[in-house]
Amino acid sequence: MKQNEKDRERQELLSAFAAGWKAGHIGVPYLLIKHYHQLKLTEVDVMLMIHVLAFMEKERKEFPTLEELQGRMSVTPEKVIASLQKLLKAGHLTIDEAVDPISGIQGEKYNLDPLLERLAGFWYEEELQRKKALEPAEPETRKDIFSIFEKEFARPLTPMELESITGWLDKDKYMEPLILAGLKEAVFAGKVHFRYIDRILLEWSRNRITTVEQAKEHSQKFRSR
Repeated sequence: MKQNEKDRERQELLSAFAAGWKAGHIGVPYLLIKHYHQLKLTEVDVMLMIHVLAFMEKERKEFPTLEELQGRMSVTPEKVIASLQKLLKAGHLTIDEAVDPISGIQGEKYNLDPLLERLAGFWYEEELQRKKALEPAEPETRKDIFSIFEKEFARPLTPMELESITGWLDKDKYMEPLILAGLKEAVFAGKVHFRYIDRILLEWSRNRITTVEQAKEHSQKFRSR
């Protein structure tokens, strides 16, 4: 007998759940849930807008009364009014004039477009950041190597000179410390120009020199000869 009662209760719960599910859903913007704190909205403000959406979507009421909204919320009527006033003052929600297409009667309706536009702004910024993250960023060290060369040359680099450094890094695959070692070698020799540095790097490449230490040893041997 007890088992039968449990089965019946379980069936009633499942039926109730199914009825609730069939009653439908409303579309709550994910961006609202994600960013409402950035708009300085409280949970009461968000819940109030969800109820406005529910009336509009499920019950075809574009301008539910205050009493209808208050009747579905657990906070006091005063808090519902204060929240509504806050949303209207902040411009997240507006009240527009509307004309019933069937009866022609003029009335009012809530408009959530201003809120959606602001939420779209958050989405746009997130998309920009996402795309920026996917772009091949110029390494900070690459900016440093350009500034080091400019400091040694005591002037801004020309576009051709910038292209030379980029070619050493990307095309020739010279390591940045090795390029800077070549610059140092050119400064030491008193021949601070790109052709000389290029010849140094080419010489090191032919001798399979890949580290600064190897470059120092090679230069010392060359000078001693």
